[in-house]
Amino acid sequence: MKFRAIKENHLFGKAYSKGKRAVTSALAVYVLPDYASKRLARSDTRGQIKNRYGITVSTKVGGAVIRSRCRRIIREGLRMIENRGCLKQGFLVVIAARSTAPKRKSTEIGRELDDAFRRLNMYKQ
Repeated sequence: MKFRAIKENHLFGKAYSKGKRAVTSALAVYVLPDYASKRLARSDTRGQIKNRYGITVSTKVGGAVIRSRCRRIIREGLRMIENRGCLKQGFLVVIAARSTAPKRKSTEIGRELDDAFRRLNMYKQ
């Protein structure tokens, strides 16, 4: 499954400043309602409203290889949650890796994402 990515820097900044935040030991998750989701759904082939995701890993975490591995692990953990189909849609979700993230496995990252989404009330009732 391919995720719809956040590419604009101003959207990352809005999520950081105005979004709700949940912090775990390996991740910080920011969630903000996406006001462009209905417009983007019209251009989608299926016409579905989707979340847009952004994953950031600072250079403090490690070199390029470690940062790329960390992004892959976070993407896989996110894919496990997204495949269940239980997340609310129409949000900007920014996931920032913390320094302990590269030492974790995708299942552990998936559990931490699950915990963060639960605290942010992102699951459908």
